[in-house]
Amino acid sequence: MSEKESVRCSVLVVNYNGGSMVLDCVRTALASLIRVEVLVWDNASADGSPDVLAETFEREPLFSLSRSQENIGFAAGVNRLLSNASGETVLLLNPDCLVEPETIDKVMQVLGKNPKAGMAGCLICNPDGSEQAGCRRQVPTPWRSLVRVLHLDKVITGHPRFKGLSLNTTPLPDKPVEVEAISGAFMLVTRAALHDVGPLDDHYFMHCEDLDWCMRFRQKGWQILFVPNALAVHHQGHCSASRPIAVELYKHKGMLRFYNKFFRHQYPGLLMWVVKGSVWTRFGLVAVYHWAGKRLRRSGHA
Repeated sequence: MSEKESVRCSVLVVNYNGGSMVLDCVRTALASLIRVEVLVWDNASADGSPDVLAETFEREPLFSLSRSQENIGFAAGVNRLLSNASGETVLLLNPDCLVEPETIDKVMQVLGKNPKAGMAGCLICNPDGSEQAGCRRQVPTPWRSLVRVLHLDKVITGHPRFKGLSLNTTPLPDKPVEVEAISGAFMLVTRAALHDVGPLDDHYFMHCEDLDWCMRFRQKGWQILFVPNALAVHHQGHCSASRPIAVELYKHKGMLRFYNKFFRHQYPGLLMWVVKGSVWTRFGLVAVYHWAGKRLRRSGHA
């Protein structure tokens, strides 16, 4: 039996200026209790990380690195890697996300026991040990997003129509549970579901492609599970810290595509226009915040 034939899981990592963090990501994945292969797509990083990856894992037969001459985005990078993935399952793993040796095995076992489940996520924690927002969540419908933007969940508490999107404020379950969506930092999918649903929508450059996938999995009848006893630590924003405004622009454009794709015909036009206006207003405020912070830091160093 060849190395490839014995691979239980193909771990797909899209890197962009991941620095030393992407090295740790690959190391921890390869240290899994089950045999995995790690496939990295580098989106024209300028920090030298692809060269360090190539040198560090030169003799590792279960590692491969593909280099792009341009940044084609996260979803497109994942889709390029899918054609070379040979594992029984496929794991989308962010380059700033570190798994425990038993994490992938635990999540795979849960999927194996639940044939109706096509995707599963683990407990994703911040470096301080707290559960990360978005680790288990509800789909951000236009109404839920409006509730979030206007902070109506803080004004009207306890009502199901005014609940927050993230479930990390609720007690951690003691066993795997079905959820509407999980974090794109760690998404383990089965081959059967992947064949049925198809790859990521690469019209998203970065952000919201994970929510899109969750919607499409559920539309096809596949359950999405959250596995609370499997752990990963996500150093969120590590790879995008140098260009926060551009990242926010992609995030907000992705959210608008998500709304138009799945909810345009389900919600009144007026509500959709209010939501779209809120999205761009929020982006403007966030952009000004990052711009002002950069100016202050520059003046402080002057």
